[in-house]
Amino acid sequence: MVKGMIPYKNFQELELRVAEIVEAKEHPGADKLYVLIIDIAGEKRQIVAGIRASYKVEELIGKKVIVIANLEPAVIRGEVSNGMLLAASSPLCPTCPILITPEKDIPSGAIVK
Repeated sequence: MVKGMIPYKNFQELELRVAEIVEAKEHPGADKLYVLIIDIAGEKRQIVAGIRASYKVEELIGKKVIVIANLEPAVIRGEVSNGMLLAASSPLCPTCPILITPEKDIPSGAIVK
């Protein structure tokens, strides 16, 4: 079910970008989280993501993903997260998130419109 409507101007405030995962490791204090280093057009950032149920570390390195690049940093289980990956989950497996990825190769930093 779709939640309540938001004004279009609120959506416009989100900066969606293509990023490449360049490093990935298991979060030392959480079974469902990875600590990722992503590259957004040459800028390296750390992101904490709850995708361990769906991906192995070696599957993530080099993967292009879509991120919300302009979120305020958050501390998640002691690790700073500077953005958020976009992922989808199925009603058949709500705890198995699937990353949203570009269909074709596109440079990191590309703006998602």
